[in-house]
Amino acid sequence: MNLGEVVRTARWYLREISGESLYDRYLQHHAAQHTGQPAMTRAEFERWRVDRADTAPNPRCC
Repeated sequence: MNLGEVVRTARWYLREISGESLYDRYLQHHAAQHTGQPAMTRAEFERWRVDRADTAPNPRCC
């Protein structure tokens, strides 16, 4: 594995565990399922995510 692959893998891993990639997945889903409707901005999405976590907590330990 060369340095570029190590950096890409580390970046992917950090985005996955931090939740940053969730917005990208939301945009992909929205484009496919909700054509013609405006998507939430990043700030709106993060607010929705926090509100949702407050009302429906994840049963995982961490």
